[in-house]
Amino acid sequence: MSLSLPAESPRARSLTGVLPESIAALSGRSAWFPAARSAIVFVLDGLGAANLRARSGHARFLAAAMARRDVVQTVFPSTTAAALAALLTGQQPGRTGMVGYRTLDPVTDRVANQLRGWEHDGLPEDWQRGAPLLESETAEGRSCFVVTKKEYADTGFTRSTMRGAQFVGVDDLDERVDAAAELAAAHPGALVYLYAPDLDAIGHRHGWESDEWSATLEKVDAAASRLSTAIHPQTGLVVTADHGMIDVPRHRHVLFGEGTLTAGLRHVGGEPRMLHLYAQDGAASSLLHVWRAAESQRSWVMARDEAIEAGLFGPVDAAVRPRIGDVLVAARQGIAYYDDRVADTSPQKMVGQHGSLTTEERTVPLIGLGAFAR
Repeated sequence: MSLSLPAESPRARSLTGVLPESIAALSGRSAWFPAARSAIVFVLDGLGAANLRARSGHARFLAAAMARRDVVQTVFPSTTAAALAALLTGQQPGRTGMVGYRTLDPVTDRVANQLRGWEHDGLPEDWQRGAPLLESETAEGRSCFVVTKKEYADTGFTRSTMRGAQFVGVDDLDERVDAAAELAAAHPGALVYLYAPDLDAIGHRHGWESDEWSATLEKVDAAASRLSTAIHPQTGLVVTADHGMIDVPRHRHVLFGEGTLTAGLRHVGGEPRMLHLYAQDGAASSLLHVWRAAESQRSWVMARDEAIEAGLFGPVDAAVRPRIGDVLVAARQGIAYYDDRVADTSPQKMVGQHGSLTTEERTVPLIGLGAFAR
């Protein structure tokens, strides 16, 4: 059957191209950016293009700098683990294996967290399969830096996606952007990855439409303005994000812990707006049927093979296929799914959500500043 998935322009730029094009700009060969002496990629976690436009009064610097064309499409699922791995390797989730927030480890038959699974779920060091671009650029003699919060220094996710670069841990956001500007200026030809998780954290807790989120947006907007002023004129700066965000109040939660929707269900992975459903042996077809009958009016419900054939994960390696759910449920309306059989229901307190295929979740800014300004 037709999945009626959102149409994507063949000219749409992908988040996987941001680092390769930034690197190409350092030798004047980028199709996206003008030539630059050094490059900074500033990731504002959780800032969708629609979120930015809707709250432009709280982000006057970024909103004024962003033209209509200054956007890029993040990967599917539109979640941090998948998106940052894709950004930092230049490869789609079907290659990196980072196909969601929580996905199945076929070896252990356990669902693992893709951000903290190395520390908590026993993921092997090579779980993330893509070669980090920072590692290959460092091997070729380029100065590469990761400037982020100190707590990320020794995590498995950092090692798997950013190894090879020099880690610079700075907790204060203004000091972090100053450090990035100084590194880019002091090391001609440098590639600097700068990360700010503030908007995503506040959005999950309070929602992107909250006063708290708007106040945080003002803070990161001021940091972007500060960075734009601080960088050397020949340093290229691109401001982007890993995903956007949709608010889902509690009354829009879909609780599916009891009834026909769990018949034949072995594991639940993914996240509230993009479920990976892993079936018991022989139950995949019936699981697809009951979910499609119940939820297709408000979500895209598809089998693993349908999602792969539609190219949602990009090319999918054989080793990655079993990590993908037998059935995928991607929310189309403003809802979120929760398995209420679990003991820990604290995730249901989240307001801001992401992971699905909507424009709000997948379209993020791509704002060129400094030498990258057009």
